[in-house]
Amino acid sequence: MKLWGRMLWTLLSSPRGRRGGTWSWAFSSWQPPSPLAGELSATALVSHWTKIFEKRGIPEAQESSEYIVAHVLGAKTFQSLKPVFWNKPLTPQQVHCIQELCSRRLQRMPVQYILGEWDFRGLNLKMTPPVFIPRPETEELVEWVLEEVAQRPPVAGTQGRPLILEVGCGSGAISLSLLNQLPESQVIAVDKEEAAIHLTRDNAQRLQLQDRIRIISLDVTSEGSWTHLLPWAPLDLVISNPPYVFHQDMEQLAPEIFSYEDPGALDGGEEGMDVITSILTLAPRLLKDSGSIFLEVDPRHPALVSNWLQSRPDLSLHLVTVRRDLCGRPRFLHVQKSRPQV
Repeated sequence: MKLWGRMLWTLLSSPRGRRGGTWSWAFSSWQPPSPLAGELSATALVSHWTKIFEKRGIPEAQESSEYIVAHVLGAKTFQSLKPVFWNKPLTPQQVHCIQELCSRRLQRMPVQYILGEWDFRGLNLKMTPPVFIPRPETEELVEWVLEEVAQRPPVAGTQGRPLILEVGCGSGAISLSLLNQLPESQVIAVDKEEAAIHLTRDNAQRLQLQDRIRIISLDVTSEGSWTHLLPWAPLDLVISNPPYVFHQDMEQLAPEIFSYEDPGALDGGEEGMDVITSILTLAPRLLKDSGSIFLEVDPRHPALVSNWLQSRPDLSLHLVTVRRDLCGRPRFLHVQKSRPQV
């Protein structure tokens, strides 16, 4: 599943599509071929739809068909199906369902939305458009935060009980992963979109983590937004995968992203910094001394953030670490609030 998520995010160099433009017309006007004659097995259908996807230029053609076929048969992956089911004839209803779902993929709908669910660090999360789909890079961000929390020296009365703020919770992937791995932790999760608020709440309830998360509708770029969070201060951590795409790059996004996901979860303004600077401005008012901010950013952002922080010494924040993702790109930032001078 990691391969598909990474592919969706790195499709910036693939053929482009426009919302409501030629991509939508081309695929909505094309009707999928009738299923193959005779009794069809799961293996035959994967092969059949893989060829169609390849012909129509659908990214990760085989993975797409495997996920869809496996989903209809009640499995998460094709490889997890028992071998006895690979060549067993499917029912007409199953064949029809696969055809319906594959038709959506031909319209460049992401597999996560087609299936209505996706795994993130072992948690099965409900996925609904247009809420942002979590990427594998964000799993790396969560892993880094967990490593940092584990290495911190114990503080009397707070060991193992970090209070965390997530800005831009989307599906709840980050917040719920942290709650799952840090049993004594508590999270305040905020997002400006009601669809994201509802989805995070649904996923928290599905995973029975609703008692340790407070989900708030809030736009952190609005004036005085920090005052709504003061009742929960001081916080140990602020974490976010904010909108960080440079505005000029938005129309270069792949059709799967541009046509289906919320642009507000992607567009970070002229230099992709609009929400990042809002978080950095808000955080010092809420964090404990030596509290931390962890951000996922564009590879161009470490230098921009460093320069911006130098221009705002009043915030008492300093960039501690820049961490690279598995592809070697500078992708994650650790910013820390300085202790007051004695």
